[in-house]
Amino acid sequence: MKKKLISALLCLTLAVSMLTACGGGSSDSGEKADTTEAAEDTSGAEDAAEDTGDAADDAASSAGVDVKDAKVGISIYQFSDNFMTLYRTELVRYMVEDLGFTESNITVQDGKNDQAEQTNQIQNFITSGVDVMILNLVQSSSAPQITDMCNTAGIPVVYINRQPDETESNRWEDEGIKATYIGADARQSGTFQGEEIAETENKGDINGDGKVSYIMVQGDPENIDAQYRTEYSIKALNDQGIETEELLLQRGDWDQAKGQQIVQDALTQFGDKVEVVFCNNDAMALGALQAIQAADRKVGEDIYLVGVDALTDAVQNIVDGSFTGTVFNDYFGQAQGAGDLAVKFLNGETVDAVNMVDYVKVTADNAAEILEKIQ
Repeated sequence: MKKKLISALLCLTLAVSMLTACGGGSSDSGEKADTTEAAEDTSGAEDAAEDTGDAADDAASSAGVDVKDAKVGISIYQFSDNFMTLYRTELVRYMVEDLGFTESNITVQDGKNDQAEQTNQIQNFITSGVDVMILNLVQSSSAPQITDMCNTAGIPVVYINRQPDETESNRWEDEGIKATYIGADARQSGTFQGEEIAETENKGDINGDGKVSYIMVQGDPENIDAQYRTEYSIKALNDQGIETEELLLQRGDWDQAKGQQIVQDALTQFGDKVEVVFCNNDAMALGALQAIQAADRKVGEDIYLVGVDALTDAVQNIVDGSFTGTVFNDYFGQAQGAGDLAVKFLNGETVDAVNMVDYVKVTADNAAEILEKIQ
């Protein structure tokens, strides 16, 4: 992968150099395609690139920052988050093993779920002279401030997992700011959760009273992913003509222990009336499962349970019949995409403001396959 990337960059750099001498140059993808074609027709450019490796290396270095020497600052909102642990592990692995970054040049820090702490980390990244940042914000609402800090310092930013609002991403495009976001559309994950319930034999209506009575364990209500998953999971049911009744909606902060406590209290309060437990992530759903089992309820028989992320334990529980379903938040695709976007910034390329990776619905039908992939 590394060799292919370097080879492609060398060819592109040489082609751009030759066109620039003739008064050419471009920034969009269509013009880059024309540039490549022109290079193929200009005195054997590709052969020259192969025969003059050292000169091409020098040209590539002048066009951007060599990834081997690039300094990268990464801040994760909270190391204790199970999903983000998987994400950051894959991110660093991919950047070092596949993209050719030097591991000692990559600094990864724990935001400790404290925006002030994370902002200090970002200021330190700026002071230390990193070439690019990859940020999983504690609060996505802080994106405008963080973006301006980095933009003033001339440092591009790849935001991951927690999406800044549309106004902010539009600003990046309008003002030519080197910032981008890569993640997955949480509306899709919520929709998949609702569909998983609708696809059960009784469409979630276990007691046959004509409606699905549920409790919703929400992550952080200020987080756009939590908002969308909460809304769209129920919308998916309603769109199919399934009536729903919300018994409880409570904040669980993505935390397993909080998820367990919320569901334990809800089952005590509402008893058998609870037919479905929706959780905005698998950590809270695993806590919910503990509460369900402690209450002598059985998933798939007298209650349904769905989460998001496809953590290993959650998917194993689907295989074992103790979870109704989850949604695979593809951290492989997102982490690798984040690394690729960082390289594009380092090479002076223009990138889209928003980049999305699809979720994957996980049920008993494909859980074993997904489990093999993530273990």
